[in-house]
Amino acid sequence: MTPVGAYLLIAGAIVAEVAGTVSLKLSEGFSRLLPSIVVVVGYGTAFVLLGQALKHGMPVGVAYAIWAAAGVALVALIGSAFLDEPMNLTMIAGLVLVMGGVALLETGRAS
Repeated sequence: MTPVGAYLLIAGAIVAEVAGTVSLKLSEGFSRLLPSIVVVVGYGTAFVLLGQALKHGMPVGVAYAIWAAAGVALVALIGSAFLDEPMNLTMIAGLVLVMGGVALLETGRAS
């Protein structure tokens, strides 16, 4: 598999994990069936895709950093935009720092 393929697997894992996490909020403590199913399927799919990216040679530190940071950023943005959760400049700065850390990990891997 090409490096692009591994990144596509990570992208799929991120989408699945974000869907699972947002659905976790919508499941209201697993009291709503459909969002609860999306939680289980989303997290299951995320871990399978993450595992496949690792199997195809992506370093675990880089893969996990990309997966976790992108997930955190997307969930925070979705929460702010659609779930009436607060977002302020301090939180935005934190997200920028997390993403910057991932960029440094990727840059360090390439050198």
